[in-house]
Amino acid sequence: MDEPTANCDDDAAAVRRVLDGDVDAFETIVVRWQGPLVSLAYRYCHNRAIAEELAQEAFLKIYQALQGWRREARFSSWMFAVAHNHYRSALRRRQPPSLSIEQIARSVQGGDLGAELDAGWRNEAIRLAVSTLPPKYREVIVLYYFHQMDLAETARTARLREGTVKARLFRARKLLERKLAVLSAGTMLSPTEA
Repeated sequence: MDEPTANCDDDAAAVRRVLDGDVDAFETIVVRWQGPLVSLAYRYCHNRAIAEELAQEAFLKIYQALQGWRREARFSSWMFAVAHNHYRSALRRRQPPSLSIEQIARSVQGGDLGAELDAGWRNEAIRLAVSTLPPKYREVIVLYYFHQMDLAETARTARLREGTVKARLFRARKLLERKLAVLSAGTMLSPTEA
């Protein structure tokens, strides 16, 4: 997870000050965690402006829910769960981009994921392919792989059972393998097959 170097005690102290009436103390939380929350939002929407807007909305929800933070959980885990739920809800209202395999291939220079394709192009193809996954698969991929959460933390953040996360990761990987195999083979599926 892209966590700042501050320790858990700093977060707990800031939360305690906010709950004691020092509203300005929340600014230290925002400053500390703004980058990671925008980064997480960006991994969902791939648009910097939307990611910043989503993160700002998430901070408002976090502020409003501070009393609900149970001290036995790390503040960062709780905060990421609140943000994740907000991002998931907000993005469900938006339609995911409906990119065909042809569009993904055109956006990746040359559309060939062969051995000669460098890592940058491969990463772009993967990012675009992930953005076309159904939301329930995209969210676990983003948390587990892009945000580098372990299985238990992914399950807690997504409010799913670990078995459900495992199943969704498996299905998402199969969908991605299929999409990326088509690109590397140089064949194209029709948009309805993609």
